[in-house]
Amino acid sequence: MHFVWWIAVGLVAGVLAKALVPGGRDKPEGCLLTILLGIAGSVLVGFVLHSVLHWQTGNHFIGTVVGATVGAIALIFLMRKVWQ
Repeated sequence: MHFVWWIAVGLVAGVLAKALVPGGRDKPEGCLLTILLGIAGSVLVGFVLHSVLHWQTGNHFIGTVVGATVGAIALIFLMRKVWQ
């Protein structure tokens, strides 16, 4: 069941991140990449909050999506730098 949760959060966060950071059409995109960016962003922010800042993360959908979106935006910028 957690896998379905990750996909749902990843999809929402990836879509929000791509909407907030529009880019050129020469970069790879698609539903799968959007979900993966959102999931990776969620993992990135969760790791930073838990390991570095010692904050406890909860199961709140809005907070999880906001954190995952911030992480996905950071990964989009990183992906664009590497893709050049």
